[in-house]
Formats: sequence, C-alpha cells, structure tokens
Amino acid sequence: MLELDTPRLLLRQWRPEDRAPFAALNADPDVMRYFPSTLDAKASDAFADHCESRLAERGWGLWAVALKRSTEFVGFVGLEVPNYDLPFNPCTEIGWRLARAHWGRGYATEAARAALGAGFEQLGLEEIVSFTSVINLASRRVMEKTGMIDSGENFLHPAVGRDSRLCEHCLYRLPRTVWLAGQNTAKNT
Repeated sequence: MLELDTPRLLLRQWRPEDRAPFAALNADPDVMRYFPSTLDAKASDAFADHCESRLAERGWGLWAVALKRSTEFVGFVGLEVPNYDLPFNPCTEIGWRLARAHWGRGYATEAARAALGAGFEQLGLEEIVSFTSVINLASRRVMEKTGMIDSGENFLHPAVGRDSRLCEHCLYRLPRTVWLAGQNTAKNT
C-alpha cells in the first residue's frame, strides 16, 4: 500500500485508534457545514471502513492523516473514484476533511499536494478533479493553492437536495501535464 509523507504529515492506512477522533470530527457541525448532515458514530465508522478497504484493495485512496511530530490523527486526504452519477464521470477526485483544531495551518494543502503528486507521478492519472459546494470558499482556496483550475462547469450534486443551499457545486480540474509543468518549474527555480 502506498503511504505518503510530507514535512509535517504522514498519509497512511487507517488504524483502530483513528475511529474516535474521526467520529468526533464528523459530528462537528463546523467541519460538516458544507455537507448535507453530520455523521453519527455508526456512519463515521462505515465511512472509515470504506476508506480502509479501498486503500487495501487498490493501494491508494483516502488516507488517514497524522502529524509526524505527535502521530495525532487530524483527518483524511486522498484520492477517490466517486460513486455518484456526475456529469464529468469517469474521474478521480481529490478530497479532504480535517478536524477543526487543525484548520488554518496549511495541512490540507500540504497533504493534497502529496496526494496529487502520487496520483500523477506514481499512479499515472491523466487528470484529477475536485468539487465542492460553490459557497465552500475554504476548500476552493485549497484547490487553488494546489494548482487546480476552476473549470466553470458548475453542476447540481445528485446527492444533495435541489432546495439545499449546498446543491450547486463547482468543479476544479488539474491535468497531469499542468501538474508536471508546475513541478518542473519549481525544480528549476
């Protein structure tokens, strides 16, 4: 299984001790404000089971993220193949969810860059997308900091009610060629 590390973070397989802090972040209304609802412990464990099994079967997916200095679990970041009927399928998506105590430190961007690098450089993906409710400005900033480009292809998410303020989503794209060009530019400066 592919595990990734950054200067401050480890993206790894899920562990039993991740379940309680993951349930706490999924129950936090602030963390989940751009999702249709919070998750109870049972739903949170089911989601962690899904993440764990996808990593085991494919070697990549939504990794648990831990701080290197303390091994504290902070959330997840990674790659997933969405199971919704989206207008841009087939695709591989990058996503993240971090506990509120770890916001504002650049962890989502740092881990997302590592996941994008793995997706393009190790897995050979041609494009990675990300999407969120158009009002989720924090996630959109992470997308932009990682080099993703707003495609202008907004859509109504099929899992969100049409009357919800969260229904309209924006789609960001990052082609492999753009990622690799950015990596080459960074190495030459």
